[in-house]
Amino acid sequence: MLSGARGFTHKLFFFPRYLTLPLMSHSRVSAFSTAPNLKCVGTHNGSFHCDEALGCFMIRLTDKFRDAQIVRTRDQQLGFSLFGEVLESLDAVLDVGGVYDPSRDRYDHHQKGFGEVFGHGFTTKLSSAGLVYKTGLTLKHFGMEIIAKELRLDQGHPDVHRLYLVVYKSFMEAVDAIDNGINQYDTDQPPRYVNNTHLSSRVGKLNLDWVDPDQSSEKENEAFERAMNLTGKMNVRFHLKSWLPARSIVVECLEARKDIDPSGDIMVLNRFCPWKLHLFELEEEMKIDTPIKYVLYQDDRSKHWRVQAVAVSPDKFESRKPLPSQWRGLRDDELSTVAGIPGCVFVHMSGFIGGNQSYEGALAMAKDALKL
Repeated sequence: MLSGARGFTHKLFFFPRYLTLPLMSHSRVSAFSTAPNLKCVGTHNGSFHCDEALGCFMIRLTDKFRDAQIVRTRDQQLGFSLFGEVLESLDAVLDVGGVYDPSRDRYDHHQKGFGEVFGHGFTTKLSSAGLVYKTGLTLKHFGMEIIAKELRLDQGHPDVHRLYLVVYKSFMEAVDAIDNGINQYDTDQPPRYVNNTHLSSRVGKLNLDWVDPDQSSEKENEAFERAMNLTGKMNVRFHLKSWLPARSIVVECLEARKDIDPSGDIMVLNRFCPWKLHLFELEEEMKIDTPIKYVLYQDDRSKHWRVQAVAVSPDKFESRKPLPSQWRGLRDDELSTVAGIPGCVFVHMSGFIGGNQSYEGALAMAKDALKL
């Protein structure tokens, strides 16, 4: 999610006095030495999930819990004087304990009656990761702080708030939904295919396999640290180093669209960047009445120009206005002859994209396609 946690080294977990205590059936607690001035963040042991791995990664990026130790246990009390009250004595507890109380840094979501959501129009119930990330009006959690630090901006800067919402929409909400067992679609129909490649699935596969000969807490915690690293690094470069600059490019090109064609239906990227999600959001934000039909950009490798038909929505393959049916599947000279435009390279069979050797040729393809 966010770039390298400070101090994220082998010192995350400490084992000089490791004990395994048979507290209850299938229950274990890992005891860690206490380093001076380091806070301790607790989560449950046993099989781990994406939400607590991500939550632990994020909370260690904050000023309050910088480089905190992670203690993994489900036990409220051990009944053993060496440890005393485990979860109750920790500085923060995530995904275990049955309490949501940000004033005490308790972030569990499993208790009866829990229904906290992110707000800002989102209605998905939060997981422990979402609770750590959420910033309320009166009770401050940590998402805005983390975003502001990564951008090196004040928390009041509009880009911080904008990216705070985008990271939740495009990354965090899925983690919350999957952990809470919320279907992505409102339908009773079975999925057409199985997707085991999303982040939550990938984190789940880092758990110890039942056939692994070493099922110790040391191995379990090593796997959990790998899970934390995986969740923390997933969306960093895209959101913080790519998303905002790309948005600025799309804004500029949208504002200039009528200089390209009076219809306003064609947008030309003066520099290629990820543009699709930005386009849909900015059309609404900028109150663009006539949706963009085609986007032109130069292919960095071939130096040819692409004409891409805009989809009807971000999650659909259908185009708002596909390139003409008589062009589809044709290439090179044959396509140039049929289209009456020199330099044509190809048009895809579905009509969602085509190419020309020059900018002028690509623009002619887009303008003619509007009329056909």
